Formats: sequence, C-alpha cells, structure tokens
Amino acid sequence: MRYPQAIQNLIEKLSGLPSVGPKTAERYVFYLLKQNEEKLKSLAAAISELKAKTTVCQSCFSISEQSPCSICNDKNRRDEILCVVESTQDLATIEATKQYDGRYFVLGGLVNTIEETGPEDLNIDKLIKRINGGAVKELIIALNFTFEGETTALYLNKIFKDRLKISRLAKGLPAGSDLQYADEMTLTNALKNRNTI
Repeated sequence: MRYPQAIQNLIEKLSGLPSVGPKTAERYVFYLLKQNEEKLKSLAAAISELKAKTTVCQSCFSISEQSPCSICNDKNRRDEILCVVESTQDLATIEATKQYDGRYFVLGGLVNTIEETGPEDLNIDKLIKRINGGAVKELIIALNFTFEGETTALYLNKIFKDRLKISRLAKGLPAGSDLQYADEMTLTNALKNRNTI
C-alpha cells in the first residue's frame, strides 16, 4: 500500500537525517500524525527558527546566538590556551565539565579520505590565522580517538609542533569498566597515559 503523498514526502525528508532509516522515519511520521495541531505548529516553528536564530561565531566557529559567542566574549577566559574540537557539540561537552577556562576553536569536521574531506575543507586556515595572532601558547587537541580524529591530530601536530606546546586529551579506561572487556588499544593507551598515585 502506498501512503498519501504528504506522508511519503515527510518519510523521505526524515530518512535524510543521520541514523534515521525509512522504517524509523515512518514511525516518526505516524507518531506526528497522532499529535494535536498545536504540537505540530510548535515543532514546525522550532525547525524554522533553527537557521534564523543561530549564527557561526567568527572567533571560535561554534554555532551560537551571536558573534562573538558568550565564551569568546568572556574576559575571564584564558587566551593562551586554545582547545581544538571537531564540533559545537564537542565544545558543549567539554564546557559542561566546568574544568576548562581557556578558549575554543571548532574545526567543523575531521580529515576523512573516504568522504574526501581534506584539511582545506576544515577551518584549519582560520586556525593558523588565530595562532599567528600570537596569544596562544598551548594547543589542546580534543578530537575523537578514531582513525579520522588521529589523522587530523597528526596533521595539526605537524603544522604547529615547532611553534607552541601541543597536548591531547588523555586516553584510557573509562571509570567503572572491567579490564577483561577492554580492547587492546584502550589498555595500551591506559598503560601509556598512567598517572602516579
């Protein structure tokens, strides 16, 4: 049975979202059909405001309500430390720890040869310009420990290693985990990055 065109159209649109296949999209559409008109209007308004009420900070390149963003506007943050992250979500995750008081820089992705994303597709030229400003003394590379994250980290290290201190987030075992379930790479990193107690 073919659904009415309005349902088919929405299934197609929702199927284009990350991690949403046609069956999941279909469930979402039928869930939405059961909602009252007010909820649907509220959802539609939130979606339409998404682009209109956000911008990209021209200092750190995170998504924000204004440029410069509230973090870049904060005079109490340390200018000499710059934390490089892949996305605004990663920035928000680090910020939620309340353990970091430096500045941020969002790359906007990672080097990925399969998807043909090279350094020129990221904000690396803007990062070089920011470093050339002279205030940054340490670069913290806070990228995912994936092949793409490691490739990007190596690329950044190659560019900046002779100019400033470069550090990476520590790798190791998560709290509450069992050694027997850890993979060899995680155990290797936990041993390499061990702390004195």
